[in-house]
Amino acid sequence: MKFAKSAILALGLVFLAHAPASAQTPSVEDQARIAAAARPKSAFSDLRAVGVGMVIIGAAMGIGGLTRAAVESMARQPETAATIQTAMIISAALIEGVTFFALIIIMLFTSPY
Repeated sequence: MKFAKSAILALGLVFLAHAPASAQTPSVEDQARIAAAARPKSAFSDLRAVGVGMVIIGAAMGIGGLTRAAVESMARQPETAATIQTAMIISAALIEGVTFFALIIIMLFTSPY
Protein backbone atom coordinates (compact mmCIF):
# COMPACT_ATOMS: atom_id res chain seq x y z
CA MET A 1 0.00 0.00 0.00
CA LYS A 2 2.86 2.34 0.83
CA PHE A 3 4.44 1.67 -2.57
CA ALA A 4 1.17 2.41 -4.37
CA LYS A 5 0.78 5.72 -2.55
CA SER A 6 4.36 6.68 -3.38
CA ALA A 7 3.90 5.73 -7.04
CA ILE A 8 0.68 7.75 -7.33
CA LEU A 9 2.33 10.74 -5.66
CA ALA A 10 5.36 10.53 -7.97
CA LEU A 11 3.15 10.27 -11.04
CA GLY A 12 1.09 13.25 -9.89
CA LEU A 13 4.23 15.31 -9.36
CA VAL A 14 5.48 14.43 -12.83
CA PHE A 15 2.22 15.62 -14.36
CA LEU A 16 2.26 18.81 -12.29
CA ALA A 17 5.86 19.58 -13.21
CA HIS A 18 5.19 18.93 -16.89
CA ALA A 19 2.14 21.19 -17.20
CA PRO A 20 3.83 24.64 -16.92
CA ALA A 21 6.68 23.66 -19.23
CA SER A 22 4.37 22.44 -21.97
CA ALA A 23 2.16 25.52 -21.71
CA GLN A 24 4.97 27.90 -22.65
CA THR A 25 5.22 29.00 -26.26
CA PRO A 26 8.64 28.64 -27.87
CA SER A 27 10.55 31.84 -28.44
CA VAL A 28 11.97 32.90 -31.81
CA GLU A 29 15.40 31.60 -30.82
CA ASP A 30 13.93 28.24 -29.82
CA GLN A 31 12.05 28.02 -33.11
CA ALA A 32 15.27 28.75 -35.02
CA ARG A 33 17.07 26.03 -33.05
CA ILE A 34 14.31 23.54 -33.78
CA ALA A 35 14.41 24.41 -37.49
CA ALA A 36 18.20 24.02 -37.56
CA ALA A 37 17.95 20.63 -35.89
CA ALA A 38 15.39 19.48 -38.47
CA ARG A 39 17.67 20.30 -41.43
CA PRO A 40 19.75 17.47 -42.92
CA LYS A 41 23.22 17.24 -41.49
CA SER A 42 26.48 15.87 -42.81
CA ALA A 43 26.99 12.14 -42.99
CA PHE A 44 28.86 11.73 -39.73
CA SER A 45 27.29 14.44 -37.59
CA ASP A 46 25.12 12.01 -35.63
CA LEU A 47 27.98 9.74 -34.58
CA ARG A 48 28.56 11.51 -31.29
CA ALA A 49 27.00 8.62 -29.39
CA VAL A 50 29.27 6.13 -31.15
CA GLY A 51 32.33 8.15 -30.14
CA VAL A 52 31.15 8.36 -26.54
CA GLY A 53 30.51 4.62 -26.49
CA MET A 54 33.95 3.85 -27.88
CA VAL A 55 35.62 6.07 -25.28
CA ILE A 56 33.71 4.44 -22.42
CA ILE A 57 34.36 0.91 -23.69
CA GLY A 58 38.05 1.70 -24.08
CA ALA A 59 38.27 3.11 -20.56
CA ALA A 60 36.41 0.13 -19.12
CA MET A 61 38.75 -2.28 -20.88
CA GLY A 62 41.78 -0.33 -19.65
CA ILE A 63 40.66 -0.19 -16.03
CA GLY A 64 39.55 -3.83 -16.18
CA GLY A 65 42.92 -4.97 -17.52
CA LEU A 66 44.72 -2.85 -14.95
CA THR A 67 42.69 -4.33 -12.11
CA ARG A 68 43.13 -7.89 -13.40
CA ALA A 69 46.90 -7.49 -13.59
CA ALA A 70 47.05 -5.84 -10.17
CA VAL A 71 45.01 -8.56 -8.47
CA GLU A 72 47.08 -11.25 -10.16
CA SER A 73 50.34 -9.66 -9.02
CA MET A 74 48.98 -9.22 -5.48
CA ALA A 75 48.11 -12.90 -5.43
CA ARG A 76 51.64 -13.83 -6.48
CA GLN A 77 53.39 -11.44 -4.08
CA PRO A 78 51.13 -10.53 -1.15
CA GLU A 79 53.86 -8.53 0.59
CA THR A 80 53.77 -5.87 -2.16
CA ALA A 81 49.96 -5.54 -2.15
CA ALA A 82 49.91 -2.03 -0.65
CA THR A 83 52.33 -0.64 -3.24
CA ILE A 84 50.53 -2.30 -6.11
CA GLN A 85 47.14 -1.13 -4.88
CA THR A 86 48.33 2.48 -4.61
CA ALA A 87 49.77 2.39 -8.12
CA MET A 88 46.57 0.79 -9.42
CA ILE A 89 44.34 3.48 -7.90
CA ILE A 90 46.51 6.28 -9.32
CA SER A 91 46.53 4.67 -12.76
CA ALA A 92 42.76 4.14 -12.71
CA ALA A 93 42.25 7.80 -11.77
CA LEU A 94 44.45 8.89 -14.67
CA ILE A 95 42.51 6.67 -17.08
CA GLU A 96 39.24 8.17 -15.85
CA GLY A 97 40.63 11.69 -16.25
CA VAL A 98 41.61 11.03 -19.85
CA THR A 99 38.18 9.49 -20.44
CA PHE A 100 36.37 12.59 -19.14
CA PHE A 101 38.63 14.82 -21.24
CA ALA A 102 37.85 12.77 -24.36
CA LEU A 103 34.12 12.89 -23.64
CA ILE A 104 34.23 16.68 -23.26
CA ILE A 105 36.16 17.03 -26.53
CA ILE A 106 33.65 14.81 -28.34
CA MET A 107 30.71 16.77 -26.98
CA LEU A 108 32.23 20.20 -27.73
CA PHE A 109 33.60 19.68 -31.22
CA THR A 110 30.66 17.73 -32.61
CA SER A 111 27.98 20.01 -31.25
CA PRO A 112 25.15 20.54 -33.74
CA TYR A 113 24.79 24.22 -32.73
